[in-house]
Amino acid sequence: MNIYAVIMAGGVGSRFWPRSKKKTPKQLLKIIGEQTMIQETVARLNGIVKNENIYIITNKVQMAGVLTQLPVLPVKNIIEEPFGRNTAACIGLASVLIRKKDPDAVTIILPADHIIQGAEEFRKTLMQAVKFAEESDSIVTIGIPPSKPETGYGYIQIDENEVSDKIYKVITFAEKPNYATAVRFVESGDFFWNSGMFIHRTDVILNEMKELMPELYEGLMKITDAIGKDDYPEILKTVYGHLKNISIDYGIMENSQKVYLIKGTFMWSDVGSWEAVYEISKKDKDGNIKVGHVYTEMSNNSYVYSPNKFAAIIGVDDLIVINDGDALLICRRDKSQDVKKIVDYLKINKINDHL
Repeated sequence: MNIYAVIMAGGVGSRFWPRSKKKTPKQLLKIIGEQTMIQETVARLNGIVKNENIYIITNKVQMAGVLTQLPVLPVKNIIEEPFGRNTAACIGLASVLIRKKDPDAVTIILPADHIIQGAEEFRKTLMQAVKFAEESDSIVTIGIPPSKPETGYGYIQIDENEVSDKIYKVITFAEKPNYATAVRFVESGDFFWNSGMFIHRTDVILNEMKELMPELYEGLMKITDAIGKDDYPEILKTVYGHLKNISIDYGIMENSQKVYLIKGTFMWSDVGSWEAVYEISKKDKDGNIKVGHVYTEMSNNSYVYSPNKFAAIIGVDDLIVINDGDALLICRRDKSQDVKKIVDYLKINKINDHL
């Protein structure tokens, strides 16, 4: 059995503005620790997936940054999407490329910008999922036991009867809920956070695409026929531009009868906002996190990032302060999800210097 990994690295991370921008998105930043998020994602695969079997799907703007940060991977494994078409097309493209190389491949699909603590437990979970996926016509997703009623995550409901050790049949996928619904999900005990990680044989996911997304599958077959030929770049660009812009959750997972969940008992966060960074970072006695030369007085429970310029806050609590380059963000921690509105504003007003 040959194990492959596909790391999806095309997002912008607009909730991480002003640090996260088009050329330096969230996954190419050091958020926590000494490595960037994508470097940590690759490192977690040590001992499971050979470097020559790790593929990165990114875009033209971020290509140079990915190549610079991941010299351990073959250059040909860094795949440039001609257009952003969401995760169904992304996973489909990776699957046909890998199947061309190895028809019996088992593939691990990972986002590039998640934080995981407990790498050994993570690897153990992956290997159990790989074994189950290889032996069955199934798609395995990793579900995270919810620690609180989080409204920023999707949820997955399971049948509580174990199919195998820590593996359960999925009943339904649920979108990000309101708070009352999230409370109900957590109290029920059979809902898990959707981590966005999937493990499957390439033939299984492509067969599900053929059944549930025939137009996508037809496009992927045109791309497959062109692999290795001179006109491949042009066909990829032409066909990919017409593929449906839809997530793998909507397109496949919510409709497939072959999806199973394995419980992930490691610490996981999709780090979807500055508030999430605050929650998982080490704090001082006042509950503050200070990156750079930062002075605080009568201030508590704040995250202040100012590595290149002295910053001070006095008499304020529960703030996010990001002082990066020529842009400054100040917001309440409980409003950190709204940071993406700044990016929308900059786009509408064509203020490209800050994008």
